[in-house]
Amino acid sequence: MQILLRKLLHTMSRKRIEFDVFQAVGRRTYSTRKLADIGQPTPASHPQLMKEGEITPGITAEEYIGRRERLLELLPERSLAIIASAPVKMMTDVVPYTFRQDADYLYITGCQQPGGLAVLGHECGLCMFMPEATPHDILWQGQIAGIDAAKEVFRAEQAYPMSKLYDILPDMIRRSAKLFHNVQTATPTYMDLEAFQKAAYVDKVKALSSLTHELRWVKSPAEINLMKESASIACQALLQTMFHSKKYPNEGMLSAKVEYECKMRGAQRMAFNPVVGGGPNGSVIHYFRNDQKINDGDLVLMDVGCELHGYVSDLTRTWPPCGSFSSEQEELYDLILKTNKECMTLCKPGTSIHQMHNYSVELLSKGFKELGILKNDKFYHQLNPTSIGHYLGMDVHDSSMISCDRPLKPGVVITIEPGVYIPSSFDCPERYQGIGIRIEDEVLITETGYEVLTGSMPKEVKHIESLLNEYSLGIGMENHKSVRAATS
Repeated sequence: MQILLRKLLHTMSRKRIEFDVFQAVGRRTYSTRKLADIGQPTPASHPQLMKEGEITPGITAEEYIGRRERLLELLPERSLAIIASAPVKMMTDVVPYTFRQDADYLYITGCQQPGGLAVLGHECGLCMFMPEATPHDILWQGQIAGIDAAKEVFRAEQAYPMSKLYDILPDMIRRSAKLFHNVQTATPTYMDLEAFQKAAYVDKVKALSSLTHELRWVKSPAEINLMKESASIACQALLQTMFHSKKYPNEGMLSAKVEYECKMRGAQRMAFNPVVGGGPNGSVIHYFRNDQKINDGDLVLMDVGCELHGYVSDLTRTWPPCGSFSSEQEELYDLILKTNKECMTLCKPGTSIHQMHNYSVELLSKGFKELGILKNDKFYHQLNPTSIGHYLGMDVHDSSMISCDRPLKPGVVITIEPGVYIPSSFDCPERYQGIGIRIEDEVLITETGYEVLTGSMPKEVKHIESLLNEYSLGIGMENHKSVRAATS
């Protein structure tokens, strides 16, 4: 009876919130008052970016409320979830690095700003503790979201200034049977509380990621739309960079080009520092220096991705900026491309990343032996120590608490990224030494199989060579029809 009553009260509370939201939106729509800046876009301040009812671009208030309800269903009785926002990281004493919100905090609240703490519980609903900006802060950094925005914009049931945390949170913790918190953003602000330390001492504190990653693993239709758009931006940007590479075969220039093209198409930032490995640098899996000229005849491996409104893309292509693959490069490339395509055929509900990985190892081992590169299976991991793929979403390696043995479901997004990374000192025919090749695509698992989200980015040898040699000079965004014709 208590559970049914609580659910009824929660439903009534949600209806009240939705009614209040409707009234608040209506008041803002017809009010002549200047809308207060809350430190991030809203439908009223950025109508070109957001629709009414959205908390972040593409994600509605209703979806955020639904996420909290599903998390409450996973939380045991009398449990409390504590989620801190990401900290500001400083480049120097007064210059911060570009801020990126923690994925779990953003997923639950929609708040894109630092300094806040969210608490979710069966009794309190969403309770947000918000930072308090001083006139000095506003002068130097601009407005930020406070307790009014927490209630009206982020739809919190309760909101308090951060200064009230020490009066309110300890009692909430003491009334809870178990605590879950975001270990990645854990802060002394709440961890130093006596109530929290006592709970940790008796093993009542657990990591929240085991629950939030479960929710984030399967994407909603709105999330899938954002991921498709993010993938499209990255594909267009990388294609323009491929054309650029023939005239400017320089790692740093190509890195700058792809970032420019992503941001010009609406991305807020890169998902990670682009990997631009020319020649032997392509065999360094997470190469990041991007400071070398690419020699004529060498391949360049580019692993790139961008972030669009909280959702990232991730793809890799390898090509010769000079315009043609050598016979050795093409042999290896064809093996990686075949493995990429074969593994995609396994993408469907019920298959796991681990199963696809094992299949990729079989294909690549066999191919390396036929080319005379691999003499003994025990050296395979020197040529490719990576997995065939990973989950993708709000983070590049998304939902990391979900095992790669988990059978895939519709709505899960993964990468398929076979590769070979041959050190210059590896014991194999000299013509293969120092070659690095990776072909990475994003794949959405559907009810009937899969959809390749990065399918617009060419990867066939004949298409790449044709584009580089026939369409690279003077190519621009206005010539996309010619590009499509060349790859069809």
